[in-house]
Amino acid sequence: MIHRLLLTLICCLFPLFSMADHVIVSGGPSLKRWEQYRVPEDQHDRWWANFIRGGTMRMDEIRQVYGKQAPIVWIVYRPGYEMRGREDRQNYIGMINQQASKRGASIVWINSGSDLIRAMNSRGRGKIQTFDYFGHSNKHCFCLDYGTEIIATCTQWLHESELGRISSSVFARNAYCKSWGCHTGESMSAIWKSKLGVPLEGARGKTDYRSLSQGKFPAVSGGWVR
Repeated sequence: MIHRLLLTLICCLFPLFSMADHVIVSGGPSLKRWEQYRVPEDQHDRWWANFIRGGTMRMDEIRQVYGKQAPIVWIVYRPGYEMRGREDRQNYIGMINQQASKRGASIVWINSGSDLIRAMNSRGRGKIQTFDYFGHSNKHCFCLDYGTEIIATCTQWLHESELGRISSSVFARNAYCKSWGCHTGESMSAIWKSKLGVPLEGARGKTDYRSLSQGKFPAVSGGWVR
């Protein structure tokens, strides 16, 4: 009888989880035209798709855990891939659209930090079950671009001081949130929890995307904290 009741409960709850949104944000890459002037150990994004590949790996993981019907919302900073595409003479926008279609994800293109806030607030009450950010960051903000418009400079961001503009009601009570950018766990994670009511796992120290070539998520130099 107990096993039957547990099975019934799981069957009732699974549709709720499967209909919750899984939000993935991919920031943009740096441009080679700027990075060539930095010393090799400080150069970023030799490969244009670091933040895209991280996102698609996470989608594959979500499909395994939550099923084929789980809604995945992929929010991508478009200007970075348009500019890097022109530099590399490649249609990266088309390639990203193909990856979204292949995995059954709904893609939302954004051009600014304000666009990101609007995209998150549009999810609806209690809709975001998981949230992942792949991109450049420092301890105070997500850098949607870095070294795109100007060398070693961010022009579009989501700063911890702006987190109050995101409605905390869009997150499920037990939402799992993680930033795969550098240094988030040193400040922004605490502000996220304070403003939005759910933890944000973040890095102490830098994250290294070279592990993507081995089929692994980005590694961290100092550990993950919430």
